[in-house]
Amino acid sequence: MHVKQIYTGCLAQGAYYITSKGEAAIIDPLREVQPYLDMLQRDGVKLKYIFETHFHADFVSGHIDLSKATQAPIIYGPTAQPGFEAIVATDNQVFELGDVKIKVLHTPGHTMESACYLLIDEQGKDHALFSGDTLFIGDVGRPDLAQKAAHMTQEQLAATLYHSLRDKVMILADDVIVYPAHGAGSACGKNMSKETVSTIGNQKQFNYALRANMTEAEFVKEVTEGLLPPPAYFGMNVHMNKTGYESFEKVLNNGMRALTVEAFEIAAEETGALILDTRKNEEFARGFIPQSVNIGINGDFAPWVGALIADVKQPILLVTEAGLEQESVTRLSRVGFDNILGHLKGGYESWKNAGKESDQVNRISPEEFAAKVKVGESKVIDIRKESEYAAEHVEDAYSKPLAYINDWIKDINPEEHFFMHCAGGYRSMIAASILQARGYRNFTEVGGGFNAIAKTNVPRTNFICQSKVMQS
Repeated sequence: MHVKQIYTGCLAQGAYYITSKGEAAIIDPLREVQPYLDMLQRDGVKLKYIFETHFHADFVSGHIDLSKATQAPIIYGPTAQPGFEAIVATDNQVFELGDVKIKVLHTPGHTMESACYLLIDEQGKDHALFSGDTLFIGDVGRPDLAQKAAHMTQEQLAATLYHSLRDKVMILADDVIVYPAHGAGSACGKNMSKETVSTIGNQKQFNYALRANMTEAEFVKEVTEGLLPPPAYFGMNVHMNKTGYESFEKVLNNGMRALTVEAFEIAAEETGALILDTRKNEEFARGFIPQSVNIGINGDFAPWVGALIADVKQPILLVTEAGLEQESVTRLSRVGFDNILGHLKGGYESWKNAGKESDQVNRISPEEFAAKVKVGESKVIDIRKESEYAAEHVEDAYSKPLAYINDWIKDINPEEHFFMHCAGGYRSMIAASILQARGYRNFTEVGGGFNAIAKTNVPRTNFICQSKVMQS
């Protein structure tokens, strides 16, 4: 028996590859399936099952393409109603894989079809739990995403999750390994650890939601408290995972169309496509195609695209660094943005060399910011998360998290100048590009962000002025 965790950092997502005696199973595969096919060929094994822990909201799974390529059946937990051929398992149903077994544990609460998969080794011993979004390391799945489909409140879903954990998960032996679907950075929970593997015993000891003496009411209160609104694209990804989607190969072929400057201009004008520039923020600041939005491929690219662009059907034209065209298309497809019309051949340099109009962001260094800012007089907008702001921030700065820019942008006074920063420059350049695309230009973005500002003499404080913290 061999178990491999395939962790994708930009999505904070874990897929799993299990082999035994010439047979394999894959749990929660990513959208692009060629790497799995390569592994199967390399190991000389046949894919027998594709297990899905639930209808994912934060990414589009590769289950359909993988099943078509291998003829392996897709398996869901009880109550799932997929719009394609699949096996809807019963609770405690066992699937044999070589010399091992995989047992279905129905664990509703995050969603009603959520299931964990218990791997039983050659000796019949419980070995590992693939816990999906039911149990994370340090956290549990948020109970608010399936409210509409389940016709339940988040409190009712949380109560259901409470019993799933206690009746199905916490009764397992302490040495059973826990392999979750996500780690820190995912929006599917609120308190996930950076660790991507643990044990049942460790989680009983350290996971706040698995306290032995915890009542149902306490669990419901703690699990639902402080939940941020889910990203807008989540519902669309659920729909794609449940009903089907365009093949990844077709999406990739469309995105890999290399468009000349002239063809790029025509496509943008005729389709109303969003020009998405995936270059590093420092390169974007120096010059870009007017109205472009910068979300760098070198950061949390796919989640930010999903959170800020939201509509997965939005036509997109890409501007990338040379050689990163395919990576950009792949990452977009992982979160369901399939309507990619192509990319600019030669990147931004070809646009500039063609003598086309360009734009820039007014970016200054932290040292320049320290020299220019006047605390109490200058307006400073901090677009980091509320928790980052709460830990430490520039004195008198306003908290306006990037995740909510589509809400707070309309409150910006275009006549009032402001400074804007994040932690390191990645998120503030996203915000700067969105602001300028919507006509706001009276601001200065600080390169290097708060991490660099903290090394200057700009006054900072740990005190939170509640009137200036944006309420979720």
